[in-house]
Amino acid sequence: FCRFFVGLSHSRFNRRARQLLPLIYLIRHTLNQEVDLSGKILIIDSFPVPVCQPVRNYRVKIFHDIADIGYKATKKVYYYGFKVHAIVSDDGYLLDYAVIKASVHDAKETVELMNNAHPTNHYLLGDEGYLGKDLAAKLKHMGYVLWTPYRKNMQGAKKHNNHQLMAVRRTIESDFALLSYYNAENNRARSLAGFQECLEVAVLAYNMAYCLERFN
Repeated sequence: FCRFFVGLSHSRFNRRARQLLPLIYLIRHTLNQEVDLSGKILIIDSFPVPVCQPVRNYRVKIFHDIADIGYKATKKVYYYGFKVHAIVSDDGYLLDYAVIKASVHDAKETVELMNNAHPTNHYLLGDEGYLGKDLAAKLKHMGYVLWTPYRKNMQGAKKHNNHQLMAVRRTIESDFALLSYYNAENNRARSLAGFQECLEVAVLAYNMAYCLERFN
Protein backbone atom coordinates (compact mmCIF):
# COMPACT_ATOMS: atom_id res chain seq x y z
CA PHE A 1 0.00 0.00 0.00
CA CYS A 2 2.93 2.35 0.56
CA ARG A 3 3.37 2.79 -3.20
CA PHE A 4 -0.02 4.50 -3.43
CA PHE A 5 1.04 7.24 -0.98
CA VAL A 6 3.52 9.71 -2.49
CA GLY A 7 6.33 10.62 -0.12
CA LEU A 8 5.18 8.22 2.61
CA SER A 9 7.88 5.92 3.97
CA HIS A 10 7.24 2.32 4.95
CA SER A 11 7.81 3.03 8.65
CA ARG A 12 5.49 6.07 8.63
CA PHE A 13 2.81 4.04 6.86
CA ASN A 14 3.06 1.36 9.57
CA ARG A 15 2.74 3.97 12.32
CA ARG A 16 -0.38 5.41 10.71
CA ALA A 17 -1.82 1.92 10.24
CA ARG A 18 -1.33 1.18 13.95
CA GLN A 19 -3.29 4.34 14.82
CA LEU A 20 -6.28 2.76 13.02
CA LEU A 21 -6.28 -0.24 15.36
CA PRO A 22 -9.28 0.94 17.50
CA LEU A 23 -11.29 1.54 14.31
CA ILE A 24 -10.39 -1.88 12.87
CA TYR A 25 -11.37 -3.50 16.17
CA LEU A 26 -14.72 -1.62 16.14
CA ILE A 27 -15.48 -2.64 12.55
CA ARG A 28 -14.79 -6.30 13.30
CA HIS A 29 -17.05 -6.37 16.35
CA THR A 30 -19.82 -4.47 14.56
CA LEU A 31 -19.61 -7.05 11.77
CA ASN A 32 -20.08 -9.78 14.38
CA GLN A 33 -23.44 -8.28 15.30
CA GLU A 34 -24.57 -8.19 11.67
CA VAL A 35 -23.78 -11.84 10.89
CA ASP A 36 -26.47 -14.27 12.03
CA LEU A 37 -24.80 -17.37 13.47
CA SER A 38 -27.78 -18.60 15.48
CA GLY A 39 -28.31 -22.31 15.22
CA LYS A 40 -24.81 -22.97 13.94
CA ILE A 41 -22.26 -25.18 15.67
CA LEU A 42 -19.13 -23.44 16.95
CA ILE A 43 -15.65 -24.94 16.72
CA ILE A 44 -12.76 -24.07 19.04
CA ASP A 45 -9.10 -24.58 18.22
CA SER A 46 -5.78 -22.76 18.06
CA PHE A 47 -2.96 -22.07 15.62
CA PRO A 48 0.69 -21.11 16.29
CA VAL A 49 2.20 -17.70 15.54
CA PRO A 50 6.02 -17.97 15.67
CA VAL A 51 7.93 -14.68 15.80
CA CYS A 52 11.29 -16.08 14.72
CA GLN A 53 12.88 -19.11 13.09
CA PRO A 54 13.24 -22.20 15.36
CA VAL A 55 17.04 -21.91 15.26
CA ARG A 56 16.74 -18.64 17.24
CA ASN A 57 14.30 -19.94 19.89
CA TYR A 58 16.76 -19.58 22.78
CA ARG A 59 18.50 -16.40 21.57
CA VAL A 60 15.61 -14.18 20.54
CA LYS A 61 14.96 -11.06 22.63
CA ILE A 62 11.71 -9.80 21.13
CA PHE A 63 8.67 -10.25 23.41
CA HIS A 64 11.00 -11.91 25.94
CA ASP A 65 8.66 -11.24 28.86
CA ILE A 66 5.34 -12.29 27.26
CA ALA A 67 6.11 -14.98 24.67
CA ASP A 68 7.65 -18.41 25.18
CA ILE A 69 8.37 -21.74 23.48
CA GLY A 70 5.60 -24.10 22.40
CA TYR A 71 5.24 -27.19 20.25
CA LYS A 72 3.77 -27.21 16.73
CA ALA A 73 2.35 -30.71 16.43
CA THR A 74 1.57 -30.56 12.70
CA LYS A 75 5.23 -29.96 11.81
CA LYS A 76 6.68 -31.60 14.93
CA VAL A 77 8.82 -28.60 15.78
CA TYR A 78 9.26 -26.28 18.76
CA TYR A 79 8.72 -22.58 18.11
CA TYR A 80 9.00 -19.30 20.01
CA GLY A 81 6.02 -16.98 19.99
CA PHE A 82 2.31 -17.06 20.64
CA LYS A 83 -0.79 -19.15 20.07
CA VAL A 84 -4.07 -17.77 18.76
CA HIS A 85 -7.10 -19.46 20.30
CA ALA A 86 -10.21 -18.95 18.13
CA ILE A 87 -13.95 -19.63 17.96
CA VAL A 88 -15.18 -20.31 14.43
CA SER A 89 -18.65 -21.21 13.10
CA ASP A 90 -19.09 -24.49 11.26
CA ASP A 91 -19.25 -22.62 7.94
CA GLY A 92 -16.14 -20.55 8.60
CA TYR A 93 -16.92 -17.22 10.31
CA LEU A 94 -14.38 -16.30 12.99
CA LEU A 95 -16.37 -14.97 15.94
CA ASP A 96 -13.56 -14.09 18.33
CA TYR A 97 -9.99 -14.93 19.30
CA ALA A 98 -7.46 -14.59 22.11
CA VAL A 99 -3.66 -14.50 22.01
CA ILE A 100 -1.83 -16.60 24.59
CA LYS A 101 1.71 -17.81 25.19
CA ALA A 102 2.82 -20.67 22.97
CA SER A 103 3.16 -23.05 25.92
CA VAL A 104 -0.34 -22.50 27.38
CA HIS A 105 -2.70 -25.44 26.98
CA ASP A 106 -5.76 -24.78 24.81
CA ALA A 107 -8.26 -25.78 27.50
CA LYS A 108 -7.01 -23.09 29.91
CA GLU A 109 -8.12 -20.26 27.63
CA THR A 110 -11.51 -21.65 26.58
CA VAL A 111 -13.63 -20.37 29.49
CA GLU A 112 -12.25 -16.83 29.30
CA LEU A 113 -12.68 -16.75 25.52
CA MET A 114 -16.31 -17.87 25.81
CA ASN A 115 -16.91 -15.23 28.49
CA ASN A 116 -15.57 -12.53 26.19
CA ALA A 117 -17.37 -13.70 23.05
CA HIS A 118 -20.79 -14.51 24.63
CA PRO A 119 -21.94 -16.56 21.62
CA THR A 120 -25.62 -17.44 21.33
CA ASN A 121 -24.69 -20.88 20.06
CA HIS A 122 -24.61 -23.49 22.79
CA TYR A 123 -22.89 -26.43 21.09
CA LEU A 124 -19.10 -26.49 20.83
CA LEU A 125 -16.75 -28.87 19.05
CA GLY A 126 -13.13 -29.28 20.09
CA ASP A 127 -10.30 -31.75 19.54
CA GLU A 128 -8.67 -34.12 22.06
CA GLY A 129 -6.83 -31.18 23.60
CA TYR A 130 -10.08 -30.06 25.23
CA LEU A 131 -10.81 -33.36 26.94
CA GLY A 132 -11.47 -33.04 30.65
CA LYS A 133 -14.36 -33.15 33.07
CA ASP A 134 -13.44 -29.81 34.69
CA LEU A 135 -13.62 -27.84 31.44
CA ALA A 136 -16.85 -29.56 30.36
CA ALA A 137 -18.41 -28.82 33.77
CA LYS A 138 -17.40 -25.13 33.68
CA LEU A 139 -18.82 -24.69 30.18
CA LYS A 140 -22.00 -26.54 31.12
CA HIS A 141 -22.45 -24.15 34.04
CA MET A 142 -22.18 -21.30 31.51
CA GLY A 143 -24.83 -22.95 29.32
CA TYR A 144 -22.59 -24.57 26.70
CA VAL A 145 -22.23 -28.21 25.69
CA LEU A 146 -18.70 -29.25 24.71
CA TRP A 147 -18.13 -32.30 22.50
CA THR A 148 -14.66 -33.70 21.95
CA PRO A 149 -13.61 -37.03 20.42
CA TYR A 150 -12.20 -39.63 22.77
CA ARG A 151 -8.71 -40.96 22.33
CA LYS A 152 -8.61 -44.42 20.75
CA ASN A 153 -7.45 -46.07 23.99
CA MET A 154 -10.35 -44.60 26.02
CA GLN A 155 -13.36 -46.70 26.98
CA GLY A 156 -16.32 -46.24 24.62
CA ALA A 157 -14.27 -44.32 22.06
CA LYS A 158 -15.69 -46.16 19.05
CA LYS A 159 -19.28 -45.43 20.06
CA HIS A 160 -18.63 -41.84 21.16
CA ASN A 161 -16.52 -40.68 18.19
CA ASN A 162 -19.24 -39.57 15.80
CA HIS A 163 -17.59 -39.32 12.37
CA GLN A 164 -19.93 -36.56 11.19
CA LEU A 165 -19.06 -34.35 14.15
CA MET A 166 -15.38 -35.10 13.68
CA ALA A 167 -15.66 -34.09 10.02
CA VAL A 168 -17.36 -30.81 10.99
CA ARG A 169 -14.67 -30.10 13.58
CA ARG A 170 -11.91 -30.60 11.02
CA THR A 171 -13.31 -27.78 8.87
CA ILE A 172 -11.56 -25.32 11.18
CA GLU A 173 -8.23 -26.52 9.77
CA SER A 174 -9.31 -25.22 6.34
CA ASP A 175 -10.33 -21.94 7.97
CA PHE A 176 -6.91 -21.58 9.58
CA ALA A 177 -5.29 -22.30 6.21
CA LEU A 178 -7.24 -19.37 4.72
CA LEU A 179 -6.24 -17.18 7.66
CA SER A 180 -2.60 -17.96 6.94
CA TYR A 181 -3.23 -16.60 3.40
CA TYR A 182 -3.88 -13.24 5.11
CA ASN A 183 -0.61 -13.61 7.08
CA ALA A 184 -2.27 -14.40 10.41
CA GLU A 185 0.46 -16.97 11.15
CA ASN A 186 3.29 -14.96 9.60
CA ASN A 187 3.29 -11.99 11.94
CA ARG A 188 6.63 -10.16 11.80
CA ALA A 189 5.69 -7.19 14.00
CA ARG A 190 8.19 -6.12 16.66
CA SER A 191 5.77 -4.39 19.03
CA LEU A 192 2.57 -5.47 20.75
CA ALA A 193 0.55 -2.78 18.94
CA GLY A 194 1.98 -3.86 15.61
CA PHE A 195 1.36 -7.53 16.40
CA GLN A 196 -2.28 -6.86 17.30
CA GLU A 197 -2.80 -4.63 14.26
CA CYS A 198 -1.49 -7.30 11.86
CA LEU A 199 -3.68 -9.94 13.47
CA GLU A 200 -6.79 -7.72 13.54
CA VAL A 201 -6.34 -6.86 9.86
CA ALA A 202 -5.95 -10.54 8.96
CA VAL A 203 -9.11 -11.55 10.88
CA LEU A 204 -11.14 -8.62 9.49
CA ALA A 205 -10.06 -9.38 5.91
CA TYR A 206 -10.90 -13.04 6.42
CA ASN A 207 -14.39 -12.26 7.81
CA MET A 208 -15.08 -9.72 5.08
CA ALA A 209 -14.22 -12.37 2.49
CA TYR A 210 -16.64 -14.71 4.29
CA CYS A 211 -19.44 -12.12 4.13
CA LEU A 212 -18.83 -11.33 0.46
CA GLU A 213 -18.96 -15.02 -0.41
CA ARG A 214 -22.09 -15.76 1.68
CA PHE A 215 -24.17 -12.59 1.36
CA ASN A 216 -23.06 -10.68 -1.75
